[in-house]
Amino acid sequence: MSEGPIGRLDLVGQGRVGQALRSRLGACGRLADVVVREAGQLDPSARRPVIVCTRNDDLEGVMAAAPRSRWPDLVFVQNGMLRPWLQDQGLDDATRGLLFFAVPTAGADVQIGTAPSPFHGPHAEAVVDALEHAGLPARKVDGPTFARLEVEKLVWNSAFGLLCEALDTTVGGACEAHPDTTHALCAELIDAACASLRLAVDIPRMIDSQIAYSRSIAGYRGQVKEWVWRNGWFVSMDRVLPTHEALLRRAGIDPATGARAA
Repeated sequence: MSEGPIGRLDLVGQGRVGQALRSRLGACGRLADVVVREAGQLDPSARRPVIVCTRNDDLEGVMAAAPRSRWPDLVFVQNGMLRPWLQDQGLDDATRGLLFFAVPTAGADVQIGTAPSPFHGPHAEAVVDALEHAGLPARKVDGPTFARLEVEKLVWNSAFGLLCEALDTTVGGACEAHPDTTHALCAELIDAACASLRLAVDIPRMIDSQIAYSRSIAGYRGQVKEWVWRNGWFVSMDRVLPTHEALLRRAGIDPATGARAA
């Protein structure tokens, strides 16, 4: 699957994450090529993983620019619910990862998190190997494990971004000053996501994990963003989510469209 003895990778995207990975992977000889989505294309004859580090809304452009022969090599590391979109592209089995690290500003180095970044799919082993050599903890996981971690990150982004906006607080403030609302929203979204993915999880334990993480970065203030990929995905379900809807209205966000009040 990987090209050459050192297992090199291609990279698409030069935002904060793309720049940081470019620096890390390049320094250890694991970067083969960097593609600027608007200006170039991937080598159609290469056979190596391609880490896609663009925003979710730019994925359509990535697919249009990538030779179809390289589509199986694409590795998606975006947050949010990508599964319906990947299915529409015929990429149900694409390699995916969740980046458990932060890049605070463009040009900054990676701030490594407390857990290794999980990857699942055909290129997972090659990507994990490259990231480990670049000093970025990563691990290969099975499908159910990845789905559980995907739900946990999706719900945290969706729930705590909304709590911060609706309650005018930080993620730590939501846990301390509004525990009942925080629990209710997290439970509602976890249950909805797991039902959609037919996934069984320990909901109280996942809520405890999300609250513990929020307390560890108590001063962080999230927001509702990437509507289609996060909160909007929950709205698209044929399911009543009263806490979610009430908080969206309180934040001045239309629960049907994600539009903000003028």
